[in-house]
Amino acid sequence: MAEQERGTGPAREVPGPDARALDEVVAFTSELIAIDTTNRGGGDCRERPAAEYVAERLAGAGLEPVLLERTPGRANVVARLAGTDPAAEALLVHGHLDVVPAEPADWTVHPFSGEVRDGVVWGRGAVDMKNMDAMVLSVVRSWAREGFRPRRDIVLAYTADEEASAEDGSGFLADRHPGLFEGCTEGISESGAFSFHPDPRTTLYPIAAGERGTAWIKLTAQGRAGHGSKVNTANAVTRLAAAVARIGAHSWPVRLSPTVRAALRELAALYGIEVDVDARDFDTDLLLEKLGPAAALVEPTVRNSANPTMLDAGYKVNVIPGQAVAFVDGRTVPGGEEEFIETMDRLTGPDVSWEFHHREVPLQAPVDSPTFAKLRAAVEHVDPAGHVIPFSMSGGTDAKQFSRLGITGYGFSPLKLPPELDYGALFHGVDERVPVDALHFGVRVLDRYLRTA
Repeated sequence: MAEQERGTGPAREVPGPDARALDEVVAFTSELIAIDTTNRGGGDCRERPAAEYVAERLAGAGLEPVLLERTPGRANVVARLAGTDPAAEALLVHGHLDVVPAEPADWTVHPFSGEVRDGVVWGRGAVDMKNMDAMVLSVVRSWAREGFRPRRDIVLAYTADEEASAEDGSGFLADRHPGLFEGCTEGISESGAFSFHPDPRTTLYPIAAGERGTAWIKLTAQGRAGHGSKVNTANAVTRLAAAVARIGAHSWPVRLSPTVRAALRELAALYGIEVDVDARDFDTDLLLEKLGPAAALVEPTVRNSANPTMLDAGYKVNVIPGQAVAFVDGRTVPGGEEEFIETMDRLTGPDVSWEFHHREVPLQAPVDSPTFAKLRAAVEHVDPAGHVIPFSMSGGTDAKQFSRLGITGYGFSPLKLPPELDYGALFHGVDERVPVDALHFGVRVLDRYLRTA
C-alpha cells in the first residue's frame, strides 16, 4: 500500500505495510493468545514460550534478539533495529507478554484459543496487549521485506511480569541491563490511540502522555485476641473496618496535571464549551458534567484515589483475632504523593498502621513535543475524521520502570474499534477480543508513525 506525501517539493510515494503484514498481525495475535502466559502474581507465570515465539520472528526479520531472565521461565526479549542516522536519539517500543487470569467457564470462547471468528480475534491478551506485540512484529517484518530502515534506532522490548510487580520484566531490564537501551530518550507502549465514541458523531483517539502513580498499601490493625462472646474494646477487625470505611468514603480534592489540563482544554474546545481551564476559579467537576460521556477519559485522573480491595482477618467465628489486614489500591496524580501519604496517616488513625505494598512514580510527557505531534499526525492521517486528544492513564505501565533510564513514555497502541466495543471494559474483562479491521488499522498507524519518528 502506498500513500502520497506532500512537502515543499513534488509529491512522493510513501510506502505503507504490505498485504502480508496485515495477514501476519492477525496470525501473530491469535498465536500469541494461544500461548498461555497467565500471571497470577507471586512469581506464578511463565512467559518464555511467548518470548521464544517473538524472538524467532524477530530473527526472521534480520534482527538479533536476546532473551534475558531474572527468574527461570520469566523471559524478556530485546532487539535493536539500527537506524540510518547514528547521531539520532533512539526510540523504545515495548510491550508485555504476560496476561491476567481468565476463567474459561465465563467466556464465550476459550480465553486461550486465539480463535478468529466472524472477523474478530478472541482471547486473553487481545487488547492487553498481545495485539500490540503482534503489530510491532508485523511492521518490522514488513520493513525487512521492503528493505526499509528508520531514521533513528528503534529498540524493541517484549517484557515479562507487567501484570504484577515488573520485577522480572521491565524493572529487571532497567536495573540490570540498561546498556541495551543506550540512546533511548522516548518510548511508546500500551493504552493510547484507541478509538473512543462519546456520541454517534464523534470519534476520539486519546494518546497517553502521563500515568498516575501506583500506591498500593497494606493496612494492619492490632488488637486484643479473645473469645467472641466477650466484650472487647480493642477488636482488631473493628479498628480495621473503621479505617477502611474512612478511606473508602474520602473525597479527594482536584489536582490537575499539565496533561489532564491539556485534555480538558481540547475537549472543551471540541464541544464548544467556553471555559478557562487555567482560571483560579475553574470548576473541574462542572466541566466534566458538561462533557457527558467524553468525561470518562479524564475523570479518573483529576485527583488521587484509594480503593479498598482485600480483607484478611480471623480464622473462626467465635474467636476475635489479634490482627486484621487490608489492602488498598491507591493511585497518585503527579505532585500528589505527599498529599496521599498525609491523608493515609490521618484516615488510618492511631490504631491502624500502614505501609506501601508496591509503589511507583506518576509520569508525565509533554503534549507540545514534536513526538506527540507525530503521534497525532499518524492517527489523523489514517482516520482524518478522528480527533486526537492527550490524556493521562489512571493506572500504570512498564513506562514507569523505563523512566528510570530517562525515557519519556507515551501510550500509543492504535486501534479503531466499533462503537459497541468498550475498550476499557475489554481490559481484564470477560470475552476480551479485537476485530481484524482494528488490527489492520493499528498496523497502518504504527507503521506511519515509526517511519516518521
